[in-house]
Amino acid sequence: MLTQPRPIRLKGRSYLALTLTPELPFEDWLARLDDLAARSAGFFLRRPVVLDIDGLDIDRSELRELVGQLGKRNVRIMGIEGARPSLLGADLPPAMTDGRPASDFEPSAAAEETTDPHAEEKSVAQEVSAEAVMAKARPSIIVTEPVRSGQSLFFPEGDVTVVGSVASGAEVVAGGSIHIYGTLRGRALAGTVGDASARIFCSKLEAELIAIDGFYKTAEDMEPDLRGRAVQIWLEGETVRTGTIG
Repeated sequence: MLTQPRPIRLKGRSYLALTLTPELPFEDWLARLDDLAARSAGFFLRRPVVLDIDGLDIDRSELRELVGQLGKRNVRIMGIEGARPSLLGADLPPAMTDGRPASDFEPSAAAEETTDPHAEEKSVAQEVSAEAVMAKARPSIIVTEPVRSGQSLFFPEGDVTVVGSVASGAEVVAGGSIHIYGTLRGRALAGTVGDASARIFCSKLEAELIAIDGFYKTAEDMEPDLRGRAVQIWLEGETVRTGTIG
C-alpha cells in the first residue's frame, strides 16, 4: 500500500545580516576595510554579509572583482542590494531588496519568538520578532554574568546592562544603549538598528572596538588618557565621542 508522501514545508524568514556599503575607488575602501579587520580580528568571521552597491557607477566586471577581493578576505557575500539587473548573473550572489536595519552576531539567550506565522527574524538559533525591533517601547535585559572571550551577546530590541566585565574577544551588541558595570575589554556596538542617540557606558575602558549606529573606534583610535577609566561614549554627527563619568 502506497503511503501519502509528506509535503515539503516552506517558511518565510528574514535573516539578520551585516551590510557593507563600499565606496569608490574600491582600492581605498578595501584598504580601510583591511585596517578595520587588522585592528579587530574576526570581525567578519562566520557572519552573513550583504553588499549594498546602490548608487555606484560600476560594471559587472568591477562588481565581480570586488566580490572576489572580499572573498579573499574571508568576507562571504550572501546577497547584493541596490544592483541593476544587468549587473547580476549566475557567477554572483543573488539580488536582495527591502532589508531592515540590523546587524548579525551570535545570539544570546534573550530570544523572543515571532508572533507572525508567515515570517520570522532569525539569527542562528535565535528568533526575534520584527515588531519588537521596530516597537517604540524599548525593552531591556540585564546580564548578571561576565561575557567571556568568544561569546557574543546580541539584543537588537533595546538596551543591555552587563553586571560584570566583557572579556577580550567577546562582544555586546544592542539596538539601544549598553551599560557595563565592569571592565570593557572586548567589543561594544550600540544603536545597531539605526539609533544614533544610543550610548555606551562602562566602569573601565579597555575596549578593542566601540561603535554606535555603525560608526566605530578601535583601540588605537581611543584617547590614551581615557583607558582604564569610567567613560561614556556617544555619537556626535558621524564622530564617536568619549568622555569620563563623574
